[in-house]
Amino acid sequence: MNDFIFEDTSIKDLIIIKNNIFKDNRGSLSRIFSDDFFSKIGWNNSIVQINHTITETRGTVKGMHYQIPPLSEKKLVKCIKGKIFDVVIDLRKESETFLKWHSEILSEEDNKSKLIPEGLAHGYQSLSDDCHIIYCHTASYSKDHERSVNPLDKKIDIKWPIDINLISIKDKNTKMIDENFIGVVLED
Repeated sequence: MNDFIFEDTSIKDLIIIKNNIFKDNRGSLSRIFSDDFFSKIGWNNSIVQINHTITETRGTVKGMHYQIPPLSEKKLVKCIKGKIFDVVIDLRKESETFLKWHSEILSEEDNKSKLIPEGLAHGYQSLSDDCHIIYCHTASYSKDHERSVNPLDKKIDIKWPIDINLISIKDKNTKMIDENFIGVVLED
């Protein structure tokens, strides 16, 4: 039995991963990452940072964050407790899905992960209280390279599934996309 089942999405290189669960009378095991398997789908980067976030209140929105070159990053996102509405926006200038978004429900029950390529902004809304999310990053956080898209931007028009209870001042005050926005140009 394979550890992972990979599913493509409408956005190029954005992959949903179903993590198989191995159970016996002692409990269960579910592999989150394996270099052997992930290298087959183009993950050829080292994980340099792993974050664990906790969102306490249902309805909280965090995002939409990304980093620009040379510290753009791939992310592996997994909800290990609770339930989230996980969203990415394609910001790659040359992409067929430029400024399109894709969402996926991630929860502790579904045992899915999301592999997010460079050049996509990421965020989520908590659909339950006390959500725990694990992020694996291929680049370290850099304040100088951090950017964001306003999660309420009408040009993107994300359909958040429930009323927004909390959003950071920083995210809420992020400028809206205008005619000067050129997207993210990735390095070769």
